[in-house]
Amino acid sequence: MTTAYRPPRDNLWFARTRHYAFFVLRELTSVFVAWTIVFLLMFVDAVRTGSLQEFAALAGRPWMIVINVLALAATVFHTVTFLNLAPKATVVRLDGWRVPAWMIQGGNHSAWVMISMLIAYFILRSP
Repeated sequence: MTTAYRPPRDNLWFARTRHYAFFVLRELTSVFVAWTIVFLLMFVDAVRTGSLQEFAALAGRPWMIVINVLALAATVFHTVTFLNLAPKATVVRLDGWRVPAWMIQGGNHSAWVMISMLIAYFILRSP
């Protein structure tokens, strides 16, 4: 009885090329995106239940600030790479003309910046 040849598994396969490394890094940033959603839900719950003081005390701790700064950086990286992949996942045609990738990316990034600026305006405006 013969057995099929199975090459040894390389645990660092993603470190071979930059594209693989970015792929794995982007997938790992999903954990921080999930944390951002959980943190936002904790904030909404604190506002809803009136325990904003306790939430602010928790959010002000140094380890929580570090986690949230890392989550912000990871979420921005995740967003940029997601928006850059959109033209590869979606082909947009207008009257038979294929919209170039740079137009789709530019529209995505422009919408992201404008929505972020709108949210920042409402959050940072003086009462």
